[in-house]
Amino acid sequence: MRAFRSLSVAIGLAILAILVALVGKDETLAATARALGWQSLLVCLPFALIMAVDTLGWRYAFAYDRVPFLRLMAARVAGEAVNVMTAVAPVGGDAIKVWFLGSHVPYRESVASVIVAKTTITLSQTLFLLLGVAVALALSVDARLVAAMLWLLLVELVGAGGFLFVQVTGLLGRGARRLARFGKLKAIASAENLDQTLQSFYRRQWRRFSLSMGFHLLGWLMGVLETWLFLQVLHVPASLATAVVIETLGSAVRFATFFMPGSLGALEGANAAAFAALGFGAQAGLAFSLLRRLRQVVWIGLGVLVLLVARGRALLAPEAPA
Repeated sequence: MRAFRSLSVAIGLAILAILVALVGKDETLAATARALGWQSLLVCLPFALIMAVDTLGWRYAFAYDRVPFLRLMAARVAGEAVNVMTAVAPVGGDAIKVWFLGSHVPYRESVASVIVAKTTITLSQTLFLLLGVAVALALSVDARLVAAMLWLLLVELVGAGGFLFVQVTGLLGRGARRLARFGKLKAIASAENLDQTLQSFYRRQWRRFSLSMGFHLLGWLMGVLETWLFLQVLHVPASLATAVVIETLGSAVRFATFFMPGSLGALEGANAAAFAALGFGAQAGLAFSLLRRLRQVVWIGLGVLVLLVARGRALLAPEAPA
């Protein structure tokens, strides 16, 4: 696993280096430098609102409101920081989120909430990408860009649909029962309990499910405003509709390249290609990517700090019963 993660990072860095070499580092760095200074505050602050809205989306993934909002927010900030830094699947950060909630809700409920929230954020992301495709068609952008978005939409539909299907059909419990021949009785009980919790939520909590999806969709839409602000800071003359195309494409690329830490290299390549297709130049796309990375680094640092403080103060004990 470590070897795969290291290889993914190396490939991402290589792609990024090649892109900068091909596009031109002087132009890219100059465009990025123009965005720094006091305006760099714009890079980090809007994401706080997005994080808060997404936290509300997670809050409604619980059957009941049992966790204080600030604790959920702290868990999400720390968990997402770990998710960005890990590869193969963003599960390390999800384990951190569950760990944060140990003193408030039983383990089974916290795990189920993370799974439901991941489902609703993925389904809302699919709707968001569908909006992006519609806007791209309305703007008559490059057909190759639209085709790429359609392929990414197909990937998201399959991924989101499959993930939901596994939960509502009880495949977790069925898979665990196959482990009975290996004596994994504890795994069977845990998976079956989780199956029951998930199925109960989907049967009885459609209002909360819809609210969770709604808040996550709002978070994606707020990401468009953040993208538009970044474009203004970079002096890129883009409309709000163009920002929709850029942000939806970026979110889809992150979904498809979940196995690469932070989608390093893949996201920069997609942005460079998208900006070139939209007539802004690949340099502007790379400058935009670097600015987003700066914001990402700041929030990763904040998430790690939150995690260290929580561990140092032992705020997570005692745990709720499982």
